[in-house]
Amino acid sequence: MKKLLVLMLIVGGISSAFISKDVKETSKVVAPQAAGGIEFQKMTLEDAMKQAKSSGKIIFIDAYTEWCGPCKRMAATAFMDEGVAKLFNSKFINLKIEMEKNADGPIVAQKYEVKAYPTLLFIDGNGMIKKSVVGMQTAEQLLGIGKSL
Repeated sequence: MKKLLVLMLIVGGISSAFISKDVKETSKVVAPQAAGGIEFQKMTLEDAMKQAKSSGKIIFIDAYTEWCGPCKRMAATAFMDEGVAKLFNSKFINLKIEMEKNADGPIVAQKYEVKAYPTLLFIDGNGMIKKSVVGMQTAEQLLGIGKSL
């Protein structure tokens, strides 16, 4: 009986170590703020729209969910690309909105008809959509989209 209890404690400890590691790695991928990546602003959509009106910039919204595999992959690859970061950081006000947990998520989903993830939205300061792209994009695709706006 003691051996079974010890074995269960060992298995439980190993399992929790893996779960903890996965959570930490996911949090690194979901909101890239590291040097070299797209700099996502921590502000509400309303504040971003005010800033867009005053600056004349377009708002780029990465509409994602925590559980979305392609969202995580794009965050770790295309969003971290040096060329993409340079273009997006200079040309757009970048927002990353977790569609199920962020207060703006349901509003954005309804207003812009977000039905799949990732969805990339480009809107002006009045909330008018300039472009919407559904699905994972490569760095090259993001550069093309960014340059076209």
